[in-house]
Amino acid sequence: MTDRQILILQDSWKQFLKTDSQLVGDVFYSRLFLLMPSLRHLFKNSMTDQYAKIVDMLSLIVSKLDKLDELSEDIKQLAIRHEEYGVRPGHYKLVGDALLWTLAKGLGKNWTEELAQAWFICYTFLADTMILAGGSTRKAIN
Repeated sequence: MTDRQILILQDSWKQFLKTDSQLVGDVFYSRLFLLMPSLRHLFKNSMTDQYAKIVDMLSLIVSKLDKLDELSEDIKQLAIRHEEYGVRPGHYKLVGDALLWTLAKGLGKNWTEELAQAWFICYTFLADTMILAGGSTRKAIN
């Protein structure tokens, strides 16, 4: 990611956080379950808690985009937990689609092609990193 992309991601996230995290989570997960209803069974705990978790996780990631090396262990642990919950590599694209859709709706007229590209690059990096980390745990278990 370029410095410019990091800057616009962080600025857009600050704008986006003005929206209630419960609403953000509800919109995101509603979209995700619309795209793939079978994912709903992966969420056994309170969705209210889950809404806050996704916003908190994204806040941490966005705050450290200029220091991704500091996030590597957090991302690895996140990947391991997600794999234990039943998340598989093919799910990451759907999550990305739901996330980008939610951001676009939440940011409205502030959602530009440049911002969409920056979020796509950011999410792709995160998803690829998690898929690789999850794959390494699968190899270690087998």
